[in-house]
Amino acid sequence: MNHKSFSGPVGIFDSGFGGLEVLKHIVKKLPQYDYVYLGDTARTPYGSRSQEVIYNFTLQAVDFLFQQNCPLVILACNTASAEALRKIQQGCLKNNYSKHRVLGVIIPAAEQAIALTKNNRVGVIATEGTVNSKAFEKELKKRNPKIKIFQKAAPLLVPIVEEGEHKSEIAKIALQKYLKPLLIQKIDTLILGCTHYGILEKQIRKVLRQGSGQVGQDIAVVSEGKVVAEKLADYLQRHPEIENRLTKNSQQIFLTTDLTNKFQTLGTQFFGKEIIAEKIKF
Repeated sequence: MNHKSFSGPVGIFDSGFGGLEVLKHIVKKLPQYDYVYLGDTARTPYGSRSQEVIYNFTLQAVDFLFQQNCPLVILACNTASAEALRKIQQGCLKNNYSKHRVLGVIIPAAEQAIALTKNNRVGVIATEGTVNSKAFEKELKKRNPKIKIFQKAAPLLVPIVEEGEHKSEIAKIALQKYLKPLLIQKIDTLILGCTHYGILEKQIRKVLRQGSGQVGQDIAVVSEGKVVAEKLADYLQRHPEIENRLTKNSQQIFLTTDLTNKFQTLGTQFFGKEIIAEKIKF
């Protein structure tokens, strides 16, 4: 670790494939920059692991991306954002990488939900780790103390998506099971609190419409890919000291800790065009 200030790509980290959905929207919004995507597929999912393990895995990934000359790293993983981001910002960055920045996905999603809700009843579906961390609750309450938050852990959704079953009957049944308790609470805004869930957005909107009749059409859905892309564009405008250090060759590199056919095929689905990934070791 060192204090060296350098130029390079934006680093995007996720425990698996979900962050590719975020990267897809970022590249669409900001195509000029270079990006390095890192998926820790050898150790996914993070959602049911302890806070200490999540922090250590995330720190390893961030350190690796800094060594790839990334001045800015985005944790495109809610579990990592919930359990590791603040600690990394307050510890690792201050002590070793003061000129670098690490951002997460929870604050952008919370800000968007606050802007969209009309009845102050917001639902969140996420992994167990994210729900237990109460990270969304903290960020939403901080911005609007009157808000009521209804969270539902949805542990089956990540495996369903990672098996390529997101359009299946199983996915539909799981979504009905997880969304029903939130619909009963008369939410008018739903945060998809896991980057994997973006690929399920159409199915989620359908279940919301069916589950609450015509009212379902009024439920706003916060999908992190779109929101994070918008917020990143805004962030770079406000922080020229970071923006000036980003290289601009419109290149994307894809790295994974376990290179499988599934990573190539599912990753291509998430990203929206073919990806060629390379296996790395921390």
